[in-house]
Amino acid sequence: MASSLRHLSTNITTTQKVSISISKAKSKLRTEHDPDKALAIYSSASSNDSSPVASRYAQDLTVRRLAKSHRFTDIESLIESRKSDPKIKQEPFLSSLIRSYGVAGMFDQAMKTYHQMDQLGAPRSSVSFNALLSACIQSKLYNKVPVLFDEISEKYRVFPDKVSYGILVKSYCEDGKPEKANEVLREMEKKGVEITTVVYTTVLNCLYSKGKNEEAERFWHAMVDRGCELDAAVYNVKISNAVNQGPERVKELIEDMGNSGLKPDTISYNYLITCYCMNGMMDDAKKVFEGLEAYGCKANAATFRTLVFHLCKNGEYEKGYKVFKESVRVHRIPDFNTLKYLAEGLAEKKKMKEAKGLIRTMKKKFPPNLLNAWKKVEENLGLHSTEEDNEVKEATA
Repeated sequence: MASSLRHLSTNITTTQKVSISISKAKSKLRTEHDPDKALAIYSSASSNDSSPVASRYAQDLTVRRLAKSHRFTDIESLIESRKSDPKIKQEPFLSSLIRSYGVAGMFDQAMKTYHQMDQLGAPRSSVSFNALLSACIQSKLYNKVPVLFDEISEKYRVFPDKVSYGILVKSYCEDGKPEKANEVLREMEKKGVEITTVVYTTVLNCLYSKGKNEEAERFWHAMVDRGCELDAAVYNVKISNAVNQGPERVKELIEDMGNSGLKPDTISYNYLITCYCMNGMMDDAKKVFEGLEAYGCKANAATFRTLVFHLCKNGEYEKGYKVFKESVRVHRIPDFNTLKYLAEGLAEKKKMKEAKGLIRTMKKKFPPNLLNAWKKVEENLGLHSTEEDNEVKEATA
């Protein structure tokens, strides 16, 4: 542990020069994938006068960057070092450490931290209890959540709240057991615990994903009858299931959203784009993409991924490359496999300059653990770096 902390300290002191605000750190961390640089940014951020939510968000982003590079020892060193902070006696602060361990999938450490609360001088309530349950979900230990729900609440006399029950419902849904989730809903009704729209949405999504469409439709009507306030998220679950029913059905549901006083969001339009692409209607998909701003939405990484993938599937690699360049400009870059598909297509079409530009850009943008993967792509495509490559511009040009 000590050597790991020294390693962290070395990384930080060599890069850190001035203190920056948590807000600025969050902004930088969103686009920084190098784990050492992310760690330096987080460590240079001043937590003075910052909101706990903002600090937790920056901490979680940093942990994600480290986890992607499998730097679990560094994650433990970082989180354990936070236990010496005077704020450790504040339950929300300590709960953020439990959550961060969950983000990294390090549930044993999250559990250990929860058990340490007495010696650290922090009180226990549903806040830390929910953090522990969330860490269990994030660690994909879905069948462990119901056990913890009963054992921890009894051992430490913690009273579960509506959030606790929501996490329990989610665990059953993630485990593919919507019938168990429905049992929890009935228990919540009996106990007078509020069932939020988020909880209803979780169960609805599970029913659709299990192919239980008729049951899902009945559940939808039951939600409305119980006075559930429908929002964009719950409509998007319904829209996602309609993608296989054709563009007209997706458009109909998006119109229903508008008629209900709800604003379709990027996710809603992403489903429409996907549906058009799946039906070979690329021009229509492109029109929706180009009209996102007019709808008050911004394309996200999923938007770009869908378009690039289907353009490549249709052999339109140059168009795919143009869409990719736009994704780089707005920092919403698709995943490795999609871009590998694009690079291979460009090389196949003898567009070597574009393929090299893509790979050069990605070697700078993607986390270090993917560098070897990109080098392998280079080798397989015969795109070895040469002196002439100095003339190859990155894809942002």
